[in-house]
Amino acid sequence: MRPDSVTYRVSVNTPAGEPRRPPFDAAAARRLREALGMTPAHVAYGIAAAFGIRIPPETVVSWERAESSPTEAELTALAGALWCAPGELLGAPGTLREYRLALGLAPADLALRIGMEAGAYERLEAGGTWHGNDRQAAALAEVLRLPLPALLRFTGRDGKLAELLTSAATTRWQAYVRPVGKLVPLPKPQLQDVLQDLHAEYQTTMAATLHWGDGGSAEESGRAGRAFLADIVAEFWARAGGQES
Repeated sequence: MRPDSVTYRVSVNTPAGEPRRPPFDAAAARRLREALGMTPAHVAYGIAAAFGIRIPPETVVSWERAESSPTEAELTALAGALWCAPGELLGAPGTLREYRLALGLAPADLALRIGMEAGAYERLEAGGTWHGNDRQAAALAEVLRLPLPALLRFTGRDGKLAELLTSAATTRWQAYVRPVGKLVPLPKPQLQDVLQDLHAEYQTTMAATLHWGDGGSAEESGRAGRAFLADIVAEFWARAGGQES
């Protein structure tokens, strides 16, 4: 397979003290450059002229070959040189940092826009615990254009959702429509349908493994049930139409 026929997403782990390098779509960088009729030397010149970051053309080639990847500052500069949004060089974002980079926002700028102290936001992005309020969460979702599953994950509420969904599937689902609705602002009829569906599938899974002929057992049923519950948040979003894009 030719190197330019696949999409590479490179994430380079750097030693402590060195700039962190975001996941990088090497094939997209090469495709965008070629579409503009530019050479790696042109890109390197554009990065230096507009952003003051001096790199040799060989570095651009290395990025495009997925042999290395740009730092956050270099990624922003590369996007500028290629006349594209940083997100076009990242692919689909998965982490809070990647959502921010996709929009070309600096951490301090994002913190200001959501009303959070810059250091607190940077700790959150580094894997810390969310300590913001509902207003800040709403602002975070709006600024970063977060899908609802990502917002709950980044604000630490996906664990609570998993607890509620587990209880809904294993007990009386009707009692959990309102608590789930407080976390997930979906229409009540839709939530009722989804919770009822999860409850029915869990019960069917448990019953089916007990009737696999002579080989069925309570132990096998328990394993099947635990496997279903382990993925219940993903199952919920699949049914509710809230998959991250």
